[in-house]
Amino acid sequence: MKSIRSFLTLRRIEDYCDLRLTPVLDPKEVSIVRECLADLLERNEYPPYRGSGLDIKALADLLGMDPARLTPLRSSLQPIFDAVARTVAERRLRPEPKSTSTPASEPGRVRAHRKVAKVRAAPAGASERKRPGRQPRPVVEFPEPLETKWDEPDSFGAALRLHAARHGETIYHLYNAVVRPEDGVHRSTLIAWGRGAKAPRSAISLEILQRIERRYRLPVGYFAGKMGGSRRAPGDFDLEEIAPAERRRLAWHLPEDFNRRPRSEQAEILDWVRNVIISGSTDYRRYQTAMMRQRYAVRFACASGPRRKSSIATTEGESGIINAPKRLNDEMSEVLRFKTSTFAAFGLQRNGVWGEETASQKVEHFGLWFGAFAAPPESEVQGFGADARTLTFAMMIFPQVWDWYLQWRERRRGFYTKWEIDLLSIAAAFCREETGWLRQTPRMAGNLREIEGLISEQHISEARGDWEGTCDRMYKHARRRIKEIDRVARIHRDPFEPILPVLEAPSPVGEYRKITEEILRRMPDERHHPRSAAETVRAFLLLRIGLHTGLRQKNLRELLLCERGALPTAERRLEDMRRGELRWSTRDQGWEILIPSVAFKNANSSFFGAKPFRLILPDLGRLYEMIEAWVDRHRGGSSAQPPIQVRSSSRRRR
Repeated sequence: MKSIRSFLTLRRIEDYCDLRLTPVLDPKEVSIVRECLADLLERNEYPPYRGSGLDIKALADLLGMDPARLTPLRSSLQPIFDAVARTVAERRLRPEPKSTSTPASEPGRVRAHRKVAKVRAAPAGASERKRPGRQPRPVVEFPEPLETKWDEPDSFGAALRLHAARHGETIYHLYNAVVRPEDGVHRSTLIAWGRGAKAPRSAISLEILQRIERRYRLPVGYFAGKMGGSRRAPGDFDLEEIAPAERRRLAWHLPEDFNRRPRSEQAEILDWVRNVIISGSTDYRRYQTAMMRQRYAVRFACASGPRRKSSIATTEGESGIINAPKRLNDEMSEVLRFKTSTFAAFGLQRNGVWGEETASQKVEHFGLWFGAFAAPPESEVQGFGADARTLTFAMMIFPQVWDWYLQWRERRRGFYTKWEIDLLSIAAAFCREETGWLRQTPRMAGNLREIEGLISEQHISEARGDWEGTCDRMYKHARRRIKEIDRVARIHRDPFEPILPVLEAPSPVGEYRKITEEILRRMPDERHHPRSAAETVRAFLLLRIGLHTGLRQKNLRELLLCERGALPTAERRLEDMRRGELRWSTRDQGWEILIPSVAFKNANSSFFGAKPFRLILPDLGRLYEMIEAWVDRHRGGSSAQPPIQVRSSSRRRR
C-alpha cells in the first residue's frame, strides 16, 4: 500500500536517467544531470523555469553544457525536472514541526538516519541533547529469538505476530527494521498484515516479506506458504513505459524481484515474455494468431455442440461466417445420417462409421472448405467469391475444384500439410466404388449450378451424363494428389515442441509432478478465495489423474464421479454411455477408475482384450485429500465447472 505522501527519491531519479536520458546523452552528461537533480532535491530548490517550461539557457549554465545540446532534449528533461519542482513545492507547503532538528523537507526515516550520522560524526565528549521520554529501541539486523520451539500457526497474520513476539519485537518496531523510505509502504500496512485484515500482494510487499524471513532466519517462502495463491498478479512493477493492458498480461510472468534486477536484465526478461508467452515463439503460433483474425466458414444448422461467438458477414466484399443455405444444410444432414446411423439406409453401403466427436469435427472441416469458396476474393481471406446458393457437396467430384482449393491453401499457409491429405482422403472415400456416398447418390447431380471460372455448364452436363465415370476420375485424381502432397508435406506444428524439455529430462513424470507440487504450494486460502481454491484443486486433480492413468483428454473430461457410499454405475450402463467413472472401492479401500474399453478410441486394441480399464489410484502426494476436498467442499461451494461429472446417491447426474 502506497503512502499518501510519495516523495521523489534518488533511486527514482537514477531509474529515470537510466531509462530516458542514457539513450540520448553521453554517460558523463547523464552523470552531470543526475547530480544536478540530486543537488536541487537536497537543497530544496526549484529548477530554472521560464513560464511553464524549463529555461534551457539557465539550465545549460547550471550544468556547464551547451544550450544547443539541451534544446532538442527538452521533452526528455522536462518530466524529471517537473517532478523535482512538485516535490519541492510539497515540502514547502507541508513543513515539519519546528522542534525537529533536521530540515522539514525530508521524510521521517531519512531524518532519523541523518541524525544518527551526525551524532556518530560528532567529536568525542560533545554534548548530545536527548529526546524527552522513552528512547527508541535500537534496530538489530538479526535479533536473537527468545524461544526456539513454537506451535506452527495456520494463517499468515498469526505467523507474523508469532515470530515478531518470539524475537521480542512488536509490529511497530519490525516496520522500522525492514521498511525503507523509498518503499512507500505505510506502517499501518504491516499492522493490517499482523491482524489478518490484509495480505501482501504487490512486488514491494513480497520483497518486505523476504526481508522479514531473512531477519528472523526463516526458510525462503515461509510466509508465502501461509498466504496461499493470489487471484491477481502484482501491480507495482516498474513498467511505466508500457500500456496498462499489456502491463496486466506481463505481470503474471515476471519474477518477484523484477524491480531489484538491473535494467539490462529487466529488458531481457520483458523481451522473452513478450516473444515466448504473449506473442508466441513458433511460426505456427504466429500463423495461428494471424489466421484467427480472418473469419471465414459456412455454418451448418445441423452442427451439434455449443457454438462460439463469431462475426457474421453483413456486407458485400466482407469475409466472415455465413449461414448455410437450406439445400446445403439438407445435404450435410444426409451425410451425417449416412456416416453416424446404426445401420446404413436400404440400398446403400458404407465403410466405417463416425463417432460423435468425429462427426462434429467433419462438420467444422466442411464448413471451412465451403467457406473458402464463399469468401470474397477482395477480402483478406482471398476466397473464390462463389454465391453461397450455388454451393453443394456434388462439387467434390470435380478435380478442378480441388486443385483450386489446394492452391489456395498453399498460398495461405506457404506449404502443404497433412490437412490437405485428410480432406483429399474424404473426397476419395465419397467417390469410391460401392461404398462412396456421392457415388451412390447420382441425384446429387441435380444440385449442381454453374460457377463462373470453376464449374461450367459442360462440366455439369458431362457429370449428369456419366456420374460413375466422373466419380472414378475424381477418385483417381484424389489418390494421385495424396501421393504428391505426401511427398512435400511439412509439419507446421510439432505437438511435442512445447513439452520437449520435459520429455528430454531423465524423469518426465517427475517433471510433471513438480507442476502438481507447485500447485499445492501456491494453493489459495479457500476462506478468502473459495473459487480460486476450487479451480486450483480441479487443476491438481486433472494433472494427477492424467499422470496416473495416461487418459486422453476426452476420456478424462467425460469421467463420472460416484461419491463414497453411493451405488456405483453398472458396467453395462457405462458401456452404453461410453464413459468411465471415478468411484470408491470398498474391497481395495481406495479410489478406483473404471472405464469400459468401448469408451476408448483404440477400443479394439489387444491392450484391453475386450475388458474394461481398471486402476486403483495410489494415495500419494495428498491425492486422496484433494479428491475428498473436491467432493465435500469445492464442487458444490463454487461456480467453477467440475472436471468430472458427478453421480449422487440419488443417481442424479450433473
